[in-house]
Formats: sequence, structure tokens, C-alpha cells
Amino acid sequence: MKDDLTANSQGVSYQAAFGAGDSQAGQFKGIARYGALTVATGGASAIVSYPAEEQIYFALEGNGVLHYGEQNVPLRKNDYLYLPVGVPHGVANESVRPVRLLVMGFRIPRGTSVAPTPSLMLANADDVALQPVAGHGPTALFKLLMGTTESRRDKLAAASQMVSLFLMDFAPGGTNIPHHHEMEEEIYYILRGHGDMVAGGGADGNEGRYPAREGDAFLIRLNTTVGFYSGSHSGDHDQVLAVRSRFPFPQRRE
Repeated sequence: MKDDLTANSQGVSYQAAFGAGDSQAGQFKGIARYGALTVATGGASAIVSYPAEEQIYFALEGNGVLHYGEQNVPLRKNDYLYLPVGVPHGVANESVRPVRLLVMGFRIPRGTSVAPTPSLMLANADDVALQPVAGHGPTALFKLLMGTTESRRDKLAAASQMVSLFLMDFAPGGTNIPHHHEMEEEIYYILRGHGDMVAGGGADGNEGRYPAREGDAFLIRLNTTVGFYSGSHSGDHDQVLAVRSRFPFPQRRE
């Protein structure tokens, strides 16, 4: 699909999953975009910035260069970063292999003030330790990658509307125990392996299991039961990258 990042650029393509570029983009209130950006060898995306959208990039494959304001920063596989409102950014590829990134964007609601980020916030998921999270059982371990600026548990405390970016590692046959969220939307991306995605009826206990394979993305609406069951039965672990964001409920007038 055409996208801001592909405008007047060479060797760049964008696969829209949700939001901008998707035929059903009008359904989404808080999610501005979610898709995969591919930059071929010698290619470079357009330089973009948004006055009311924060973004997160997650590098799926390859080594590239991030243009961030006046900086040029190396990117490698499993790097992830926060892109605040108003900062020009783009990606170039001077390597011999394609660079592929997940692009996630979240709208800043009107009237919400977001303080400027003093410097680029970037980390690599390989440097984040796996740990259990209460309520999700012993067969799924979590890498807590990024949270809001108030976070005290995540590697990066950076965002406004994006509540939590995390990687889940499932033991063979494991699960993170299906659950639901009343105030947030969530997207699961199958990084590695396969299994059953849960997208059910919320508090009614209906799980609604669907086959899921590597590269699939699932958007989970408010109060939908969400979870994952590993499809591996040997030593291989399945991995899911998940992101949760605030739903922009209308503000009540006094």
C-alpha cells in the first residue's frame, strides 16, 4: 500500500495491517497505523513527522540507519524505539539485505499535552531479560520492553498513549492465560512459531480460538478475551510481540 513513508522514495514498500493504508482504517479511534515497512538495499523511506501521533518501530530483519532529527543512528534486528510527536524520522538501508520493521502509530487525543523526549529512546530486545508476570502463569515469560513515561518496570519509559510493548516467550504447549482489558486495545504479532490465538467474548468465558502462524497480526478490541496457546510440542519456543494502547474514550462534560 501507499503510505507516508513510501512517498517519493525508492526501494520501499509498506504492508498495512491496521490503520493508515487499510480499507477499514475508519474503524480505529486510537490506533493510527500498524504495518510492516520494508527497505531494500540502497533504499530510503521518506522523512516524516506527525504533530499528533507517537510511533514505535520494531526491527524484524536486517541492519539499517534511522534518521532521527539531525541524527543518523544504526539499526539492527530486534531494536525497538520510541518516536515522539514532531520529530522528523525515516529509515535507510546501506546493507546487502532488506530491512524490515513493524511501524506502530498511536493518536494523541486533542487537548493532551506530551512533553518532548530529551533524546532518542532506543533499546534492543535481546538485552531485556525474560521474567514471569503475575496472573499469566508459569509457561509464558515476558520481556517488558516499553511503557508510559510513568513506568517503573519497563526497559524504556517513553510513551503517552502506548501503554505497554512486550515480548512473550511460550514454552511448548504453554499459554499466557486468556484475559481481557476494559480500557485498552491490543495487537498480537506472531514473531516465531505457531499456535492458537484467543479472540473471544470477554468476561463471558468464550475463548474463540483461531489458528495463528508466524507473521500473523491480530487486533483485540475492548473487552475481548485475549491470549495465546503455543502450538509447539518439542523444544521450540513460540514468541509473540504485543502492544497495548489506551482507547480514547470521549471526555465527559461537567
